[in-house]
Amino acid sequence: MRNFIVTVGGKTYEVGVEEVGEGSNVVPVSVSASEPAPVAAPAAGPVSGTKVLSPFPGLIKNLLVENGAGVKKDQPILILEAMKMDNDITAPCDGTVTFRVQKGVNVESDAVLAIIG
Repeated sequence: MRNFIVTVGGKTYEVGVEEVGEGSNVVPVSVSASEPAPVAAPAAGPVSGTKVLSPFPGLIKNLLVENGAGVKKDQPILILEAMKMDNDITAPCDGTVTFRVQKGVNVESDAVLAIIG
């Protein structure tokens, strides 16, 4: 069984698709809407400051500083899990961090994780 996340009409569903034999044209699908998968919050308002981008797809495992906290260049600000490995994402400059993601969401490459202003 392969699992996918599908968004229909603004609502997110986790979908499991089961593979069947070569001769069959029917593929059973199960949909669970009871617990929608967490998704990244859309960026609110204009962006001013230095963007912190995701270097690869992954899961936001933990935010290491509070939103609005002052950070120093190269200070770890969050942990991005990819391929079962934890990766520290660091501040590219000194400033105040504004997160654009939440713990537990999946992000794609080049997604804006935070703004340092």
